[in-house]
Amino acid sequence: MDAIYAQVVESIYSRAIVHDKPRFLVAIAGAPGSGKTTLANALTERLNAMPASIRRHTVCVPMDGFHLSRAQLDQLPNREEAYVRRGAPWTFDVSGFITFVQKLRKWAEKDTSAAHNQTTPPPSPSSSEILHAPSFDHEKKDPVTDGISITPDTSILILEGNYLLLDEPQWRDVASMVDYRVFVEADLQVARERVAKRHVLAGIEPTLEDGFRRVDQNDFLNAQTISERRLPADLVINGTPEHQSKDN
Repeated sequence: MDAIYAQVVESIYSRAIVHDKPRFLVAIAGAPGSGKTTLANALTERLNAMPASIRRHTVCVPMDGFHLSRAQLDQLPNREEAYVRRGAPWTFDVSGFITFVQKLRKWAEKDTSAAHNQTTPPPSPSSSEILHAPSFDHEKKDPVTDGISITPDTSILILEGNYLLLDEPQWRDVASMVDYRVFVEADLQVARERVAKRHVLAGIEPTLEDGFRRVDQNDFLNAQTISERRLPADLVINGTPEHQSKDN
């Protein structure tokens, strides 16, 4: 995957440094088990590891922090279904997420310095200018308010999640508010197996058979929705072992 990571880093970085706004917003989407989270984390690490003279500080914000909390799920009329289907589009605070992305869009276009230009990164942060995003605590199984800090020296912000390119009401607004869209596609059966194994390794299910049962009741259904209702991406990465990529 090193070659793929290097390609995507170059694709993002080369666009960010000539972008006509102070900050560059990237959306990385894909089905459960596609490898999108691994990709987003690897890109963030590599971009932040560039030499200081050319580095563009990068922050990754997963959309997991916008899961409805368990307390909110308990208030739904279909409470039992909501817990089984947690992770489906309707189990997220989509309105809150869209509001957050709108805020990011305004922030991305706000110059932080009169001297800022395409070759000068934004200045060091002051606490009053720090934005916050919710994170998700997998141990507590709930979002954490203000779990992620976004300092004003951030030049590249990567949003990562299942539904960032979903062609459904509200969700489809995300694509138009970011500057670059990446989709990680994968053979759905390969992704299904990955997620089933993940459930077992995480202690969520005791056996692989139970893992597949859980996947087929939720994750695989979500993967099919994502595959069937995807908006166009600027770059498509193959997250299956073939590890090929293509520009749309």
